Amino acid sequence: MIEVKGLVKTFGPKPVLRGLDFTVAEGEFVALLGPNGAGKTTFLRILATLSRPRIGTVRIAGYILPGGASAVRRRLGVVSHQPLLYGDLSAEENLHFYGRMYALENRTERVREVLELVGLYPRRRDLVREFSRGMQQRLAIGRAVMHRPVILLFDEPHTGLDQDARSMLDELLREITSGGRTVVMTTHDLDRAAELADRVDILSRGKIEASVKNAAMDVVGLQKLYREVTHA
Repeated sequence: MIEVKGLVKTFGPKPVLRGLDFTVAEGEFVALLGPNGAGKTTFLRILATLSRPRIGTVRIAGYILPGGASAVRRRLGVVSHQPLLYGDLSAEENLHFYGRMYALENRTERVREVLELVGLYPRRRDLVREFSRGMQQRLAIGRAVMHRPVILLFDEPHTGLDQDARSMLDELLREITSGGRTVVMTTHDLDRAAELADRVDILSRGKIEASVKNAAMDVVGLQKLYREVTHA
């Protein structure tokens, strides 16, 4: 579903990604761990067609970027650090806006379905600027799945949430990703990555330095590996 080979990205003379290779199978949930400055957000922006690499090949859902970017965007749902919502619109109005962008049929029915999915239907007419950070993040996920994408990209979705909101978001992520979607999620939270993902990849010094499947089976070992890789 996602295949990346020899990816290089620089900002001026500074290399951020250094020949990165990365693959994700259809229906797989991969968590991408790494210290600050490792290039996680930069890499996710490339997958989301928001940035171009200097060198390398990116193939998503059979389309090669950047030429296939338009087709890829129709298959992607993206949740970034910013919720990308309009504060002076209600939750319902925000989803209708994005539904029109994708020319969705039966939009009213889909908006209701998504609001119920993210647990915000009772607050559907409230302005988004009145929502807590956790509620905004849930609505951002609703925005990302409005058009039923086959691939979801999450960039640090738990950032800024309290523990209750994080737990609620975990349940929502499990529900949304249980339908066979392909998922890539960047995070600093090693325990949460191990619990949610099928595979954990560790990005350090611009490359994937380690990859662990079924990480939740040995969280202590994963923690040790992370320290070894990122402090080598």
